Amino acid sequence: MYSYLKALHIIFVVTWFAGMFYMPRLFIYNTEAGEKDEMVKNALRDQFKIMMKRLWFGITWPSAILTLMMGPALLFSPDYSWYKIVFAPEGLWLLIKLVFVFFLFLYHFSLHRIYKQQMNNVFKYTSQQLRIWNEVATIFLVSIVTLATVKESISFVWAVAGLAGFIIVLMSAIKIYKAIRDKK
Repeated sequence: MYSYLKALHIIFVVTWFAGMFYMPRLFIYNTEAGEKDEMVKNALRDQFKIMMKRLWFGITWPSAILTLMMGPALLFSPDYSWYKIVFAPEGLWLLIKLVFVFFLFLYHFSLHRIYKQQMNNVFKYTSQQLRIWNEVATIFLVSIVTLATVKESISFVWAVAGLAGFIIVLMSAIKIYKAIRDKK
């Protein structure tokens, strides 16, 4: 039973992340549609609203909820009772992962807030700010998958250094992309 729960958990994590990766892209396109003439802008924004609503409530939210259900099901599964060692040294990786998951849900709620704003034609963020915010999900993905894969053999110092390096590379890539776009 544990293997089936784990498979479902991974499937819903993947679909949840897919939604969180694509949703900010739609926010960016919707924001940039404001630079078009009125007729084109309205047509694009109407289409983006349909796409955002379907993605958000058809894939992203259900996947988040099912991920949240499968996680505790795994944690308390009689086949693999991780809850017994969460606070033990060998369970530290899981505790840290759960902290990242908590912050991932906060990120999810921030996307929901932006979704509601854009559905009401409120655009508080530039496309560049949204591009940076889009990469936050990547940071969570790398962190959570690394913790779940490497587990207790991970070195805290190397993990923090690697994550910091990854964030620097990611932010540098965003700046380079912006410079290239600005030249065109």
